[in-house]
Order: sequence, then C-alpha cells, then structure tokens
Amino acid sequence: SALHVLSSVQFRPLYFLVGSNHAETKYRVLKIDRTEPKDLVIIDDRHVYTQQEVRELLGRLDLGNRTKMGQKGSSGLFRAVSAFGVVGFVRFLEGYYIVLITKRRKMADIGGHAIYKIEDTNMIYIPNDSVRISHPDEARYLRIFQNVDLSSNFYFSYSYDLSHSLQYNLTVLRMPLEMLKSETTQTRQESFDIFEDEGLITQGGNGVFGISSEPYMKYVWNGELLDIIKNTVHRDWLLYIIHGFCGQSKLLIYGRPVYVTLIARRSSKFAGTRFLKRGANCEGDVANEVETEQILCDASVMSFTAGSYSSYVQVRGSVPLYWSQDISTMMPKPPITLDQADPFAHVAALHFDQMLQRFGSPIIVLNLVKEREKRKHERILSEELVAAVTYLNQFLPPEHTIIYIPWDMAKYTKSKLCNVLDRLNVIAESVVKKTGFFVNRPDSYCSILRPDEKWNELGGYVIPTGRLQTGVLRTNCVDCLDRTNTAQFMVGKCALAYQLYSLGLIDKPNLQFDTDAVRLFEELYEDHGDTLSLQYGGSQLVHRVKTYRKIAPWTQHSKDIMQTLSRYYSNAFSDADRQDSINLFLGVFHPTEGKPHLWELPTDFYLHHKNTMRLLPTRRSYTYWWTPEVIKHLPLPYDEVICAANLKKLVVKKFHKYEEEIDIHNEFFRPYELSSFDDTFCLAMTSSARDFMPKTVGIDPSPFTVRKPDETGKSVLGNKSNREEAVLQRKTAASAPPPPSEEAVSSSSEDDSGTDREEEGSVSQRSTPVKMTDLGDSAKVTENVVQPMKEVYGINLSDGLSDEDLSIYLRFVQLGQSQHKQDKSSQQFCSRCPDGVIKLTPISAFSQDNIYEVQPPKVDKKSTEIFHAHIQASQGIMQPLGKEDTSMYREYIRNRYL
Repeated sequence: SALHVLSSVQFRPLYFLVGSNHAETKYRVLKIDRTEPKDLVIIDDRHVYTQQEVRELLGRLDLGNRTKMGQKGSSGLFRAVSAFGVVGFVRFLEGYYIVLITKRRKMADIGGHAIYKIEDTNMIYIPNDSVRISHPDEARYLRIFQNVDLSSNFYFSYSYDLSHSLQYNLTVLRMPLEMLKSETTQTRQESFDIFEDEGLITQGGNGVFGISSEPYMKYVWNGELLDIIKNTVHRDWLLYIIHGFCGQSKLLIYGRPVYVTLIARRSSKFAGTRFLKRGANCEGDVANEVETEQILCDASVMSFTAGSYSSYVQVRGSVPLYWSQDISTMMPKPPITLDQADPFAHVAALHFDQMLQRFGSPIIVLNLVKEREKRKHERILSEELVAAVTYLNQFLPPEHTIIYIPWDMAKYTKSKLCNVLDRLNVIAESVVKKTGFFVNRPDSYCSILRPDEKWNELGGYVIPTGRLQTGVLRTNCVDCLDRTNTAQFMVGKCALAYQLYSLGLIDKPNLQFDTDAVRLFEELYEDHGDTLSLQYGGSQLVHRVKTYRKIAPWTQHSKDIMQTLSRYYSNAFSDADRQDSINLFLGVFHPTEGKPHLWELPTDFYLHHKNTMRLLPTRRSYTYWWTPEVIKHLPLPYDEVICAANLKKLVVKKFHKYEEEIDIHNEFFRPYELSSFDDTFCLAMTSSARDFMPKTVGIDPSPFTVRKPDETGKSVLGNKSNREEAVLQRKTAASAPPPPSEEAVSSSSEDDSGTDREEEGSVSQRSTPVKMTDLGDSAKVTENVVQPMKEVYGINLSDGLSDEDLSIYLRFVQLGQSQHKQDKSSQQFCSRCPDGVIKLTPISAFSQDNIYEVQPPKVDKKSTEIFHAHIQASQGIMQPLGKEDTSMYREYIRNRYL
C-alpha cells in the first residue's frame, strides 16, 4: 500500500517529504538535498514514525533553521504543498523537478480498493536559487513536458496494481507463502530483508504476510520518472500511474448491485499520435496498443476473499509490421508504405512472443482492414499480415497456433443485405469459447443441474477455485479506433453474458440489444472509445455502434463530418507537438548539453528503433522464434506460472494482524472517524435503474428485458429550444438527483460535446425523463408529466367497484377480523357464528408460527449473558474484563500509540 497523504516542507539546504498511510498512524520522511545544482541526492532512513515523532522532528528542524534565534515570528521552514502522491523526478538542462499529485478524483472501486484519476499536478524545482545554473532552453523543455496533460485520463491506485489484470492479481498474489519463502530467500539479496517486519517482533503469532508484485512496466507511464529513486527509497513512495480509460457503472438486478468496470491500459512503448506512430518498432511493440479489461463484481460483498469477481481481457494494436504513412502530402488518407522488408516476420514474431508470455494461447487475430479495393491501400497490410502469421504458425505446435480471422467490416457495412453486428456476434461467440474468461468461484450448482450447451463448450482453464482465461483476442483495423471499438464491444457483450451466467445472475449466457444492461454497457464502451480516440487520433469516434446497427439519427451524419474534420486538423497541425511531448515525458529523448535539441530532430525514428543506433547483442532464430520457457507452459501464460524467474518479481511483507492495511473494513469504511458526505459519495456512477430503466411502474424492472425505443429511461430532448428545456428542468428538479460534473460523466474532458447524444438525451444532467410531443406552454407540459391513473395503477380508482369485487373484499376483511377475535382456548370449536361471517375450524394443530404470530427464536446462554451485561453497562454496572479482552486492548494501544 503506497503512501496516501504527502506534505512537502522546505527550507534552504533540504526539502522534506512527509508521507502517511490512510489512517495517519504511520509516517515516513524523505530528505532531498537542495544544494546540488544538477544531481538528485535523496536520503530515506526507512524508519516508520508516529505522528508525535514527526511533529517533534519538524519542530527541531524549525528551531535549528530559524534565521534569527529568539524571534518567534520568523520560521526556518514552511509547508510548500499538500499532495496525494509522487509522479516522479525529471531533469532537462538544469536541476531536477519533482512532480506531485495535488488533486485526485475517485473513479472506481474494485474489492474495496479505490482507483483515482489525477485531476491536477504541481512541478516544483528542487535546487534553491543560490546554486541554480540557468539555461536559455530550460523553459522551452518545461513547456513541452507540461504539454502532456496529467489531468487527462491518468489513473493510479494505492493498493491495487492497475498494470496487471484481475486474474494476475487474484491468482499469482495468492500462491502459498512457504513456496515463495523458500525460493526468494535464496535468490534475492537486498539492503533490507525481503520479509520486512516494520519494527514488529518477528516471534509470536501476530504476523500476517502479504505478497506484492512488481508492476508490468509496459503499461506504466511514469516508470522513467521513478527510475532514478527506485533503488534508493522504500517502495511505499513509488506510485505507478497508467494512461487510458477507467469507468464504472452499476447494474441493478432487482435491487442486487453489480458493478461493471472497464479499464483500458495504453502501452508506453512506441507510444504516440495517429500518423506519426504506425506499425511496430524493432522490439515488437506496436503503436496504439491498448489492453481493455472488463471486470464484473457482485457489489453486495466487497472483499476479494468472499466476493464474486470475473474479468475478460482483449487487446487492440496496430498491424505488427514495419509500415508508415507520409503526412507531408496533406491528403486525408495518405498512402501506406512498407518501410522494411521482413521475409522472416521478425518483428511480428517478437510481438506475438510478448503476447504468448502475457496471455497464453490461443492468440486470435481479428483483422478488420479492407480486402477488396479498386486501388491497393489497406489491402497491403492484409497481405503482409497473412504471410507473417502463416510463416510463424508452421513452427508452432498445432494446438497453440495463432488463429487468424480476416473480415472486411467496411464491405459488409455498405451491404444492405448483411447485418454487421450479427456477423460480429458469431465471431464473438467463437472467440469467447476459445479463450474463456476469469472467474474466482467454481461453477454454480444451478449450472450443473441445468447445463447449458454453450457453457459446456467454453474454453479456458478450469481450476478448483474457478476459471482462468487463456489466450486473448487481438483486434486491429488501420487506425484501431472506430471499427475496432465496435468489434471489441460485441466481443465484450458476449463475454458479459457468460460472466453474468457464471455468477448466477441470468439463466442463459445470452444478452439482447435494447436491454438496460446492454445500453449501460454500450455507453461505457462508447466513452471508452471516445477517450482512446482522442488520445491517439485527436477526435472522438466517427462511427459508433448505432452507426453499424443503422439506427443512428439523420443528424449523426453531420456530426460524423465534423469529427472527421477535427481528426484531420489535429493530425495535420498538432500531432507533431504532442509527439515531442510524449517522447520527452516517457524518457525516449533525454536532453543533453552539446547535442541537438528535441525540436531540431528531423524525425524520431532513431529514438524508437534502437537497432538503428547500435547492433543488438543477440539475434533470434528464424524458426524457433519464441522464448523457450513460454512454450513449455502453454496454454497458461508464462507470467502467471510459478517459477524461479517470476518469484523474483514478488516481495513478501509482514504486517501486524491489527494494522489498518489488513482490516479492509476499517480501511474502507473508517468507522472510528466522522465521515464527510463529499468523500463517501464522491463516486457518482451511472446506474441502470436510474438512467436506463423506464419510470413507468407497470413495466418489468429487469435490466435484461428488451425495451422499445420510447421506453428508455434517457430523456429524448432532440432539437428543443432553451425555453422548453428550462421548463423541463423546472418540472424535474424536485425528483432529479443533482447533476454531476462533466468529468463525473466521462473521464474524457471532451466526451460530452454532444456527439451522438440527441437520441439519448443529455448525459451531463441525470434528470427524470419526460415524454413530450408539443411544448407550447407550461400547461401542456403538465398534461404530459401527469400520467393516467390507469397506466400507473392498472385500474381507474375513480370508477366504482363491481359487486363481485366488493363482496370478495368484504369477505377478506371479515375473515381477518374473525381470526383476531377468536379465543385461542376455544379454537377447536365455535358455537356462535354471526351471519355472513365465515368461521374456519382448524383440522390440525399448528405451532405459533403462522401468518399472524411468529415463534420467538431460541437464544443460547452465552448470548443471553452478553445481553444482560450490555443492559447492566448502561446502568453503570460494569463487568470485570477477562484475560483475552485485556490482552487485546493492550495490543491495540501498543500498535496505535506506542
């Protein structure tokens, strides 16, 4: 668990960072030397301080560094800034800067572990003014670095590893401790023991061991910024951030909350903008590579141990070849050129070897680029990719070959006879059956009693505690934006049905369009696609799921044109500056005195292709192109296999059993503190019941019921005047929840610009939907708002009851009254019966448990004694404490205050 709250205190010779855990019971202090003009000197004593010790330390520093002794008004140090984490340290041509997270916002919650989005950061120059050596180009490098907006879709978590999948976090990090202890103590030697006790007594049964893993650096974006301090400070100071998308929505199934979470991790290798980063580099890293994981969890149980969790992972990425597009021609679609001949598919082999190591087999390639064109354009990539996959497959074992699925999505979209999504659904079913998905619980008993044919054909790897996903789907088109997002949505929709079925929430692994569950999932995926498209292409999605379903409104065409123009403008005029910023932020380019500056380089090709600057030490075999250890453990991914190489990446830490990090309930709910509503309800997620379910009472509330277009819970506000919208908002203000901020609706700051929202209504204001036809004045609005009584209750209460209904009701009332008046002693027989009253004589004797009376539950002796002791305590009569209570209280006081 990383440090939650930081305070920076500075004075002339030193800069202090004081960090604490969430409960503010443990503190660490980091000392940074400010007298070095260009070097970074950091001292971490690795000591855990209490709150009192930190106050005394800062007090002594203040006393020893006052400018004039004896004057209370002049302090030797001051608090510079409060922060929530350290992004890292960076240096250009002068001294080092420290980047701190000063504002955060909670975006999701997984098993009690909060995921935050960076809202604001602060860069502080470390050396003081007396030793600063100024450089004329320092300010320009600083502007380029700050061009990477850290407040735009960068995420972090203090206690959950976002760089790994849920399957990795719940399987690898739960291996037996004895196995890890025997391996790691022999292979790992550090300046501090791997089994840290944090000042605790190692003897006795009070220790609880936890396992943490190194992050997967491919998806970490501040790895280069933390690299300089990684080996000198305690790991609690290291906070790794990812870039991409994170969204969470609540699916309410008859009151049972189910969280649907979507996490997209953008690769930091060969990262960049649309036309400037195409294909792959010499190490097998491809452009626009994003790993998307959908996590489903039953929110009624929070912990990973007792809760039900499921996840499915898929990947998008550019075609793994040496290819590019020349944007100097100022054409909307620049010609595709193959930069290097690669007859032995060397770069594709490196890329697929990485995927086999992380995901296992089978690797399924869904290629959506065009195959038939009048003039060869996209077909160049298809032909080369087919040749590469065919070459690589001839050396792999038959059961682990790469599955290649070519499908010209653009051709089928233009056809009036073919339904694109139906065909994609067939592909999605076959893909999910081959890869399977992860779930942390065994198959439910109902699926064993009523087995489903599709469920029995499901692939993956079955273990006693659940299922593992083996293999992954890799989807690509040319840009990996519009077509890819729709294909990934269809595969995710199919996987979501299997996930819901595995958790026992639906009786068949099948979901239909126009249900509340699919609409919620579609909105989540469109926010995901818009965010990724803005990061790589400079605009939102042009073609959406509704476009391929051919139900988009006619106004969507004009919006598509505007998005295309926005994308073209961004690619032509702003992508070069964005690429320079990414290269500087990720450490691809290091400013050096006496060498050309970043803006003087004609191209960054040599920065991303390391084999152009030096010869690589080893060259892979043309036939045995995979890593030998990877192929031995297939279909399981090598990264999740228990072996010596993977055990070196794990670290064991010892906690006390009463610490806050162990008790997830106290860590999450904080029952001993006053709670702030702003902190408790800061996560305003989309809900299927509030935002999608119709408000009419007579309709089935199930999120799996197919709705008509006019039954949706979204407001239909297309082409209404401002006056009419104001009337609507006044009418719905009393019942509608407060509208969240623009960022609370979508993690992208530009996702709510109006694209494809007319048919769904306003997203930024979650108001109660009102069905309107003609709003001439407020009287007509009132007529439409008040629904007919027959539609709400099923009958018209103003009409009189029929004689038959009235007699049935009277007999029911008299039956209830007679039951209450009946004497229990004379229940067996009744001599007098009033006229018109039905008297029932019980045939058999029942216990007190009936519809009117309940037999009191039996209470054991120990519970009775506890209750009596509780009553006596309220009257001031205290019971003597036992030995166990006394020892527990002493242990608590020792850990919290001593």
